Amino acid sequence: MSYPHPPVVIIGAGVGGLTLALLLRRRGIAAEVLEQSAELHEAGAAVGLAANATRVLWHLGLGEDLARVSAEPTRLIHRDGRDGRAVAASLDNRWYRETFGAPFYGLHRVALQRLLAGAFGPERLHLGCRVEELEETAAGLRVRCASGAAFDAAVVIGADGVHSVVRKWVVRDGVTGGDEPVYSGTSGFRGLVPAERLPSLPDPGALQFWMGPGAHLLHYPIDGGRLVNFLAVIEGPPQWTAPAWLEEAAPGAHLAPFTGWHPAVTEMLAAVPQSPRWGLFARRPLARWSRGSVVLLGDAAHAMLPHQGQGANQTIEDAAVLAAELDGATGIPAGIPAALGRYAARRRVRTRQVQLASWAASAALHLPDGPAAQRRDASLPGMPRDLAWIHGYDVLAATGRGARCSAAAG
Repeated sequence: MSYPHPPVVIIGAGVGGLTLALLLRRRGIAAEVLEQSAELHEAGAAVGLAANATRVLWHLGLGEDLARVSAEPTRLIHRDGRDGRAVAASLDNRWYRETFGAPFYGLHRVALQRLLAGAFGPERLHLGCRVEELEETAAGLRVRCASGAAFDAAVVIGADGVHSVVRKWVVRDGVTGGDEPVYSGTSGFRGLVPAERLPSLPDPGALQFWMGPGAHLLHYPIDGGRLVNFLAVIEGPPQWTAPAWLEEAAPGAHLAPFTGWHPAVTEMLAAVPQSPRWGLFARRPLARWSRGSVVLLGDAAHAMLPHQGQGANQTIEDAAVLAAELDGATGIPAGIPAALGRYAARRRVRTRQVQLASWAASAALHLPDGPAAQRRDASLPGMPRDLAWIHGYDVLAATGRGARCSAAAG
């Protein structure tokens, strides 16, 4: 490819940006990765990687290292939040691997980020580089950081998350319509608890949902099962004004909605200091994901609620498709915008479907007692079949690089 050096600048050294950089390198395309933080410290406690993402990381040669820093949930269990009754138990890990061709892992988010950064290396990873300006030049694009550093590129990828600076540049002419985030009316509290502090917890190695009127608790093991990561989701507050989707809450705000719930739930929530309250937001679909030779990836394009656990997974899928399209771009200027348009066309419908599924899941988990909750409970044993379109998707096959993950036989 005959682009000015460096040909690609990726803004954001999160899961999506670093995965894309590694995939591009495998295709012989150099990329500079700019990260505003002075050190790698991803927001959020942990991440669940489903088969649709782990097969990509195995493809990159990271599978064994990934397995060492992760925990593989033994199965999926939905429970009544009050009496602890198992409403449905399915998806043991062997069945999951054999069915979807790759494992499900839970791990520290920063451990994943550091694993990716270690594989990428420090030479083209620029920390402490907060992007202040993006401009078009006669030669292509120029990115300027607050530090004074400047980078020229043929293409710029905004992998800079839910509060993306690059997204503002892409939509600045207003043709995409309203771009305000949509508040779900729910909020969450997160935490990491040593498993030894949870004597009341049944099946500590499982990924579990505890369901009840107006709230739910999700948790799964990480760090080889030594820690349990949880997200407690509650209704409200009715309005959200904190600009960063994060605010301090009154002491005990995370416990009150779970009064009278099973001891395993209240024990988990009380085992660690109360976290800030996370407002749960999603982004409206964009009419376009790119402008000229600038394009969005991951949460910058399609931030979604966490209830399908697909935020990082869809970002990794994005990276695989974008890398393939850039690899196939011609060496003339018009080739890049065309490639970016194909990438968006291939990703827009699927990410929108996952966004909608994530939005619907919260309401289903919070149903009051009654016929609707009974119908939900009756449907839960079929969830593995219902969600196969998410977990079983092979983005590598879709880009012509398909191969079942070698971990599937483990």
